Amino acid sequence: MAEPTSSNAESSPPPAGHQPYVPDGATVPEFTWPAVLVGALLGIIFGASSLYLLLRVGMTVSASVPIAVLSITLFRVFSKSFGFRNASILENNIVQTTGSAGESIAFGVGVTMPALLLLGFEMDITRVMTVSVLGGVLGILMMIPLRRAFIVKQHGTLTYPEGTACAEVLVAGEKGGSTARMVFIGFGIAAVYKFLAGACKLWSGEPSQLLYRQAADGTTHGLKGAAISGDLAPELLGVGYLIGPRIGSLVLSGAVISYFVLGPLIATFGDKLLTPVSPAVSSIDKETGVDAGLIRNMDPDAIKANYLRYIGAGAVAAGGIISMMRTLPLILASVLAGLRDLRATRAGGVGATARTERDLSMRVVLFGSLGLVLTLMFVPSLGLGVGLWGLLGAMMILLFGFLFVTVSSRLTGEIGSSSNPISGMTIATLLLTCLIFLLLGRTDRLAMLTALTVSAVVCIASSNGGTTSQDLKTGYLVGATPRKQQLAIVVGAVTSALVIGVTMLLLNAAGVHYTTKGIARQKLEVPADAPLQMVGRPYDETDPNEYRVVHVYRNEYKGVEPGRYLVDDQGWPKYRTDIPIAQQSKVMDNGEPAPKAFAAPQPQLFALIIEGVLGGNLEWGLVITGVLIAVAVELMGVAALPFAVGMYLPLSSSTPIFLGGAIRWLADRWRGKPASEAEAETSPGVLLSSGYIAGGTLIGLVIAFLAFAPRVRDALDLSPYLGDVYNAPGSPYPKIVAVATFAAIAAILFWIASRKDAAKSR
Repeated sequence: MAEPTSSNAESSPPPAGHQPYVPDGATVPEFTWPAVLVGALLGIIFGASSLYLLLRVGMTVSASVPIAVLSITLFRVFSKSFGFRNASILENNIVQTTGSAGESIAFGVGVTMPALLLLGFEMDITRVMTVSVLGGVLGILMMIPLRRAFIVKQHGTLTYPEGTACAEVLVAGEKGGSTARMVFIGFGIAAVYKFLAGACKLWSGEPSQLLYRQAADGTTHGLKGAAISGDLAPELLGVGYLIGPRIGSLVLSGAVISYFVLGPLIATFGDKLLTPVSPAVSSIDKETGVDAGLIRNMDPDAIKANYLRYIGAGAVAAGGIISMMRTLPLILASVLAGLRDLRATRAGGVGATARTERDLSMRVVLFGSLGLVLTLMFVPSLGLGVGLWGLLGAMMILLFGFLFVTVSSRLTGEIGSSSNPISGMTIATLLLTCLIFLLLGRTDRLAMLTALTVSAVVCIASSNGGTTSQDLKTGYLVGATPRKQQLAIVVGAVTSALVIGVTMLLLNAAGVHYTTKGIARQKLEVPADAPLQMVGRPYDETDPNEYRVVHVYRNEYKGVEPGRYLVDDQGWPKYRTDIPIAQQSKVMDNGEPAPKAFAAPQPQLFALIIEGVLGGNLEWGLVITGVLIAVAVELMGVAALPFAVGMYLPLSSSTPIFLGGAIRWLADRWRGKPASEAEAETSPGVLLSSGYIAGGTLIGLVIAFLAFAPRVRDALDLSPYLGDVYNAPGSPYPKIVAVATFAAIAAILFWIASRKDAAKSR
């Protein structure tokens, strides 16, 4: 079947000196159904695991290289086992192109959609799925007219480090020099570790220890308000290894300032106060009479929830904006390059083009982008609508979308996708959108929903646009057909987005628990359209009643905490919903540990910005403190964004990330010198870490979903067989075993990464 010509491809040849691995005139299998299906499956797996990882620590890592390695190995195994034809280099490239969309869409969905709950909206399937699919496809379409500007014309200028490394993996696989053994080994180790700790509960998954004690006379000895903890998860260790010692150290530095300096200061100076300090409110326990709103009664987790998260959010916002300002010259150059490329496209016309220069038609780009935005307008639950405000929202999506897809694609070429500041671009979109609404006098709650929708679509489009540019760079180096790659990543974006949307909803449902504690006895106004919901599993399975869902906003009712409540027909609240993105209690009413909370800082930050600009409900003093800390760090010549992320993330997450970076530093020193850039992307340590991430996150998903099957969950719990001494309150044995087993998998990572014959083992 002859390939159609493209109206947006110029007939000029590629830059002199560039010779792709597969010549332009060669006929090699490329866009085949086995390749597309395997790519879609791997994209779904890595997308779901990336979403879980993001909600845990607020960051993801590029999946292109691990997917390329897995593709080469899987097709080789099937070829040897069943006699099938082995995949060509271009088919393996289609696999990684299709699969790469999962990680980028997971990031956009994970950092924006939970903010719906914080703003008082339901995170329903229509909102999540529509934004996921349409945002992902929009980013691909907007990148297509930029391909020649960034990939072809600036070949040698924009290096695309991760895309280049992926091309080297594909070429090595074609020559027979690559293996995915380390990925599978890491996957198995992490899966077994995670299952024994999380499902079988043989040791503590997150040991912690207070750094102070309360004497009988009320005096405090030690560092009041501080605790040391570690989420000893293999996926976090793998993330730390991949991001390296410098970023890992910056993240831990932020955590030290937040949890060992600011937290103890708040606890010390608030110890004698007799009234709550905003944003904390009075919450007196009926049984004990203790007011949980007083600082002196707060543990380190409560201090974080009430104060440190606002400081951390301000620091993250400032760090994101500073990272954007640093790249302002690149932003302007990217926008101008995109406009020049569009003009050149119109002038180039239609003509016979080489295989490696064929893109999807500009008609597909233009009409496809307009169709996607119109679809967003016709989905009522997204807040755009079909009137004047909907048209304004659509125009902002197109304008900001093209702007930041251009920026993201350019920055991916400069610094790689893993370092691409998508959060900063989303903050900029959110601030601009909210300021436009504020100037036009629209500050109602529907405006908040519209602002979040615009920012979410732009965020997902920017993230997937950068990934698309990286994939096209890989294809340019190996000699792929751009049009086939663009079709492949559209397939990957749609399939991954559908599964990621469902995964987001399931993770949220699995992380919710309901409590009757701290509910003020005050009637709430029940909207006529308030949805019905049962409590049921596993909080009060004997309660057969349906309740109305009512969202209470800040300062709406005196003495009633903001949040999501289940109320009866008369308006009396019966349960408060403790959502994982803003979890207030680690223990459920039945005494069992609460499900794992979401630690990602971005949803909290986005909700704070929207409420602060449109609703006037921002704790400006605390937020500005965080902003000034980030500015001070930047003035010292240190990148503020990773430092700020450490201020916001739980200390338990920052600790294993730092340890992973430290292992990489030690391994490099042990070998005598750091690996080169190309080796660093494909070294056994990196591949083993990728396996740790994949295995740990996937088993983490399984454990999270066990909340829907309490009988299976209880059957897997082996802790009762360990004896009363082991399980006694305050027993040190679960912590000792946790540290020992974590040290074992860390030692394995160091051993693999530090071998001096690592290059030969590949």
